[in-house]
Amino acid sequence: MRILLLVSAFNGLTQRVWCSLREQGHDVGIELAPTFESGAAMTRAVERVDPDLILCPFLKHRVPDTIYGRWPTVIVHPGPVGDRGPSSLDHAIRDGRERWGVTALSAVEELDAGPVWATAVFDMPDQPIAKSALYNSRVADAAMACVGEVVRKVADGERPIPAEACLRIVPVDGELPLLRREDFRIDWSRPASELERLVAAADGAPGAPAGVNGRSVCVFDAVASPEHTGAAPGTVVGRNLDAVAIACGVGTLWVGYAAELSGRRGAKLPAAQVIDASGAPFRRVPDALAETTYVRDGAVGYLTIRSYSGAMYTEQCRRLTSAVEKALTEDTRVLVIKGTEHAFSNGIHLGTIDASPDPAAEAWDNICAIDELCLAIATADQLTVAAFTANAGAGGVMAGLCADVTLAREGVVLNPYYDMGIYGSELHSWSVPARVGEHRASLLLNRKLPISVAEAARIGLISAVGPREWGEFTTWLSSAAQGYEEPATLGWMLAARAERRATDRPLSYYQTIELAEMARDFFDDRNAFSVHRRAFLRKTPADATPEKLRFSTVRV
Repeated sequence: MRILLLVSAFNGLTQRVWCSLREQGHDVGIELAPTFESGAAMTRAVERVDPDLILCPFLKHRVPDTIYGRWPTVIVHPGPVGDRGPSSLDHAIRDGRERWGVTALSAVEELDAGPVWATAVFDMPDQPIAKSALYNSRVADAAMACVGEVVRKVADGERPIPAEACLRIVPVDGELPLLRREDFRIDWSRPASELERLVAAADGAPGAPAGVNGRSVCVFDAVASPEHTGAAPGTVVGRNLDAVAIACGVGTLWVGYAAELSGRRGAKLPAAQVIDASGAPFRRVPDALAETTYVRDGAVGYLTIRSYSGAMYTEQCRRLTSAVEKALTEDTRVLVIKGTEHAFSNGIHLGTIDASPDPAAEAWDNICAIDELCLAIATADQLTVAAFTANAGAGGVMAGLCADVTLAREGVVLNPYYDMGIYGSELHSWSVPARVGEHRASLLLNRKLPISVAEAARIGLISAVGPREWGEFTTWLSSAAQGYEEPATLGWMLAARAERRATDRPLSYYQTIELAEMARDFFDDRNAFSVHRRAFLRKTPADATPEKLRFSTVRV
């Protein structure tokens, strides 16, 4: 079919839908709703492509009746049947719902009130989960199931059914009220466990406002600890790396990220860069907030890296490099480097760069630091395995490709590079051509389009794809790692690697060329990196839909 994705942004879910439908053989194009000044302009754009189906996996804008009255137009809403409103996930997390869902429904005049094409229900995690993590995991999985059912029904000529005729598995009825920033205000006298849930629900936007040390901030990435220091609620009582511990009415809340709040909210930064914790003692951070964890299973070591939203700032990159180097000193034969269930890496940290007094110098330090991480992985004596456990982008993708073997979890989307006005580094000019050849590498790196891990495996960019369900994937990953450790297999793979290294240029050759280009992008700003960076951080709407996202051909 000819399917138009009408969306507010080309976000992670939209990318996953776009990749999946294209791989199924559909002709898929995208139009960004914010680029239209009026409903009439939006309608004219749809008329030009005349799709068989309009899907809206992420749409904050109203669709005019001149569109949904002529073309099947389906909204993917992150709530179960009967739920309406823009704060669905906020309510689900804040209220501690046990189950939630996603519904695909026809666009009508009243938002989220049309007849239902498909719905999928999922169990909520036992522990509070950040809204962005929930959206990119269980919500996205349910949305993909709904999209598949919608496409099948439209192809078969089926019609949606009224919402009132659908089985209500999750008890909701009507529009939940819009939650604003003040609805998430932190009262430090409350138990830390309650505040952890509140921060998780406000994740991304609007953020949970709080007063700390007499300053107004928004807090993110929080984990409750039962440890009670006896300090007055709201007192900074500990620090570990850049995480900050704050006393609550019961227990302690560890905060990983924060943003200044003076009128307009500032950039989200590592908490200690926003909250003064210089006089606080060192405390052990909860495992859920640990930057790295390392465990051994016989001759296989597993290093898990964690970075909030996937961005890795300079000092963090240096610490991760040290963690990799330390893991490589263990008496193991295989090292597995993996992300968490909800994040892998998206490369350098644009927020800390933009907030620096000298953004160009900070960007340079950050790219050099992540390069060292890539070199540590690429030059290891042991066999290295990287596992894309969640979506990855830019330097995060390239760091994973520096390993000898790269595996991924089903449903993950890779963005080799973004349109950010920079050449790219992280040894990409070595790792990508070595896997897919010069021509295909040039296409991947220059087009700057997302790719599913299924497609990445097909073209040889990664080695294999494991199950989507987290428990099944971890079992599969362990089995794969043990297989690589088998003596005959390991010997063959290490010999092949040694042969490749002997005939290749030194990695410093590729790094030198890449960093020379990056220096010009950072210090000369020759491709408007500063403009692209600020637009990305401020979520500035695009002026127009990029041509590369539109249909490859126009129906005549």
